[in-house]
Parts: sequence; C-alpha cells; structure tokens
Amino acid sequence: MAITDMHSRDVGRRPHRVGDRRAWGIVLFLFLFLTLNFADKAAVGLSSQQIRHDLGLTAGQYGLLSSAFFWLFAVGAVTLSAVLRKISYTWGAALLMLAWILSMAPLTVPTSFGVLITCRIVLGFFEGPAHALCQSIVADRFAPEKRATAGAIVNAGSSVGPLIAAPTLTWVILAWSWHAAFVVLVAVGVLWLIGWLWYADQLPFRKTEGGDGTPEVHDANSDIVVPFRRLLMLRSFWGLVMLSFAGYLISSLKVAWLPAYLNEGLGYSAGTVGALVTIPYVVAVVVLLSAGILSGRLLRRGHSSRVARGYLTGAYLVAGGLSMMIFTQLDPGPMQLVFVIAAFAVNSVAFSVAFAGASDFLPARQRVAFFGCIIAAYSVAGIVAPYALGLIVEHSPTAAAGYSTGFLCVGVTVCVLGVIGGVMLDPEKARATLEDLTAVDAEREGR
Repeated sequence: MAITDMHSRDVGRRPHRVGDRRAWGIVLFLFLFLTLNFADKAAVGLSSQQIRHDLGLTAGQYGLLSSAFFWLFAVGAVTLSAVLRKISYTWGAALLMLAWILSMAPLTVPTSFGVLITCRIVLGFFEGPAHALCQSIVADRFAPEKRATAGAIVNAGSSVGPLIAAPTLTWVILAWSWHAAFVVLVAVGVLWLIGWLWYADQLPFRKTEGGDGTPEVHDANSDIVVPFRRLLMLRSFWGLVMLSFAGYLISSLKVAWLPAYLNEGLGYSAGTVGALVTIPYVVAVVVLLSAGILSGRLLRRGHSSRVARGYLTGAYLVAGGLSMMIFTQLDPGPMQLVFVIAAFAVNSVAFSVAFAGASDFLPARQRVAFFGCIIAAYSVAGIVAPYALGLIVEHSPTAAAGYSTGFLCVGVTVCVLGVIGGVMLDPEKARATLEDLTAVDAEREGR
C-alpha cells in the first residue's frame, strides 16, 4: 500500500503519492546532497601528501586530523537531528549545506594546522545528521518494498562523491594546490544551495501540525506508540549499530587512508592513485544499487525482512571483511587490487538496506532521532579507525607492514560485526515487540 507524503503548508495543495515524479525528484536532490557530503570527506585524503608536506605532519598527526572530523559527528547527529524534527526538511537541508560551505571556506587559503583541524571538527558536527535526514525523507515517501532501492540511490552519492572527486580534485590539487580543491567544493555547494532553494517551494516537504501540535505524518507504523527509550532496547537497534559500525570502519578508512595506502603502501604514483582510487567507488555504486534491488525483490517473493535486510547486509559485509583480510596477505599486483576493490565497495549497503529495515518497524515521527542515535554510535568508528591506523603505520618498520597489520585487524572486526549484526537485525520481530508494548501501555492507561 502506498504511503502518502506529508501535506504542504499551502492551503489546498493535494498531498502527493509515493513513487511519482515528485518523490523521485526528491531522491535526485538527496543523491546530490550526499555526493557533496562525501566529496568534501575525500578532499583531505586526496590532499594528504600536500597537507603533510605543507604543515610538516607525521602519519600519526595526519591520522589525528582525519579522525577530527568525527569528534563531534555523534553530537551533531543526535542534537541536530532533534532540531531538524522541529523545522521543515527543506530548510533543514539548506541550513546544513550553508554550514558546510562556511566550514570549508577558511581552507580555500593558506592556513594553519589548528584552523584546519577546527574546520574539520565543525564540518563533522554539521554533517552528522545528513544521513538520518535523507533516510527519514525516503522512508516517509516510499513503500517498504521500494525503500531499499530509493535509499540505495540516495546513498550512491556516498560513492559517487569520492568517485567524481578523486580524478577531479586530484587534478586540481596537482595543478594548483589543496586549497583550490576546497574552492571547487565551496563553489559546487553554493550552486546546490541555490538550486535547492529554487526548487524547494515546489516540494511537499513542509510539515503541518495536527491538533496536538505535532507534525502530521502518514506511515504504516503510526499505530505504534512507545517511549523512545524502548526503541534503543530492541535487539534490532543493536544489530543495526553493529552493521553500520562495520560499514563505517570501511568508509572512514577508504576516505582517509586508501589514497595514502595505494601510494605509500603499494608504491603507486600520485597520478595513478587518482585513477585507482575511483574504482572502488564505481564498484560500490553497482553493489549498492544491486543490493537495494535484491532486497526489494526478496520481500516481494515472500522472504522475511530479516533475510532481506539483516542477513543480506551481513553477507555483503562479511564478503568485504574477508576481502580485506586476503589483500593484506598478497603481493602488490592486479590480484591484490581486485580484493582491495571488493573490500572497499560494500560499506554503503549497511546504510541503505539495513536502514530500510529499521524503517519497516519505526514510527515516522521517531525515525530521525532513531537514525541519529545509530549515526552517533557508528561515528565512533570514524574517530578510532583513522587515528589508530595512523599510529600503527607510524610505529611499524615500514609503511607497507603497518598498513597490512591495520587492515587485517579491520577485516576481522568487520566479519565479526557483520555476522552478529546480521543475525540481530529482525524488523518483523521488532515491529511485533513494539506492537505488544503499545498494547500493554494502552491497557495500563485504560485501567
């Protein structure tokens, strides 16, 4: 059954149904939103050599810089997600983009390590709620069997962003400087913001308030009424935490260290790295879209959401973790690159297919906050992994040995979390539990 969109503030405007052009237009804008979100993440990784040379940074200091982006990421994910519930999605996305632009602007000119690290912290704070916002919008506008596909298209921006950024920004960095890369990002961000504000008035984003003052939302789980803390006690919540944590271990290292690994660890030139680093992102788009389509097909064929969401996501992550373990044991060459690509191409499945599973049992009014808590949990991977890998590389006999040790540990961790998280994520059981809790609470109130 189709889920209708939220009404506009404009009197007399008819709410649109999911699956129409308007909903897919929203998907396109959100895809571009995440494309920019991940392009700016990739900029520091692509600029690693110039940044370390210009500022005289060690591998450990560069790892600290890479992790700084995530220091307030969790805080932003939780606090800003709560704030965004109070305003329209239109202005929420616009304000986030404006904050991103302002936080990158100081990096367009020569600066100090202190300014650079401060800007990355601020940028991380304002990028924290981006994924939660996008997934909540998708969940509100698409039926369960279409959510994974729509979410996969939006999340493809997480791969397309670095995919476009790698050759483009590498060329800009080599031709001018790493500061010029941020000039490009700021300019593109301004263009997106102008286009969004021009198009926003045509979108059915604005929340209307019901008689009780809460946003009027139409969703299949509106009959579920439980305190928010109950959601955080579900096995599926912790399963989703584990799956997304595993995915973000891969994501954070791909953005922060993959270019440096290809250069320092495997000996490829800077120009070659600019080309090679795009391949995992190309494959990631294919993997992400195919996983979304496969998830929807499994549901239509009668498979449980546990299989279509949890097991499927876990299987992709285990494949990525095993690939990472394998490439650390191979000598540099084409075969090793195949496993490098496989290892770094599966991460986004955890943020589309698995998150679609969460939408299957969550009331719409609690989705943004719930996703914000998930993001807060998995952002710890972004804090720990880049810095830890930097320390391992710095204290190893050679850079190549350090990378091998670090990625081997990450591969094992991803496999373990993928298995446990895939088993724990069970949307059907979670919904049944929430319905039972709702009935019990209603009975108590009736007494």
